[in-house]
Amino acid sequence: MIGLLQRASSAQVVVDGDTVGAIGHGLMVLVCAEKGDTEKEADALLAKLLGYRVFSDDAGKMNRSVADVAGGLLLVPQFTLAADTKSGTRPSFSPAAAPADGERLFNYFVEQARGKHPVVETGRFGADMKVSLTNDGPVTIWLQVDPKGGQ
Repeated sequence: MIGLLQRASSAQVVVDGDTVGAIGHGLMVLVCAEKGDTEKEADALLAKLLGYRVFSDDAGKMNRSVADVAGGLLLVPQFTLAADTKSGTRPSFSPAAAPADGERLFNYFVEQARGKHPVVETGRFGADMKVSLTNDGPVTIWLQVDPKGGQ
């Protein structure tokens, strides 16, 4: 699974003119399931994400996690993170999980996140979403958990 996390001052997702998810200070995370991913990879990515230290401590070092700073999580499904861009000028999305598997793993990821973190908002799987954020820093980090056992 892939998570592209962005430290945000604020972020929101709008679908058909309605805000479906929004946070203040926290992390906006684009989430993608790849072929071969299971709940095991989702759990590993979530553990890594919740503990990842991208917020500043009193000395100005990135030493605090989203949990440490009581920040919000905005989880947004984003299959295009699995794009294969090795050849040509048009991406292939064949590495992405099938839509049904991607939706199932995204929903599982959200359910697990809500059990471990107090503020979890989401985008809407399969929708035409308008995502906006104020990236704080900017800080943008790619996290990936390989279904073959590596991290």
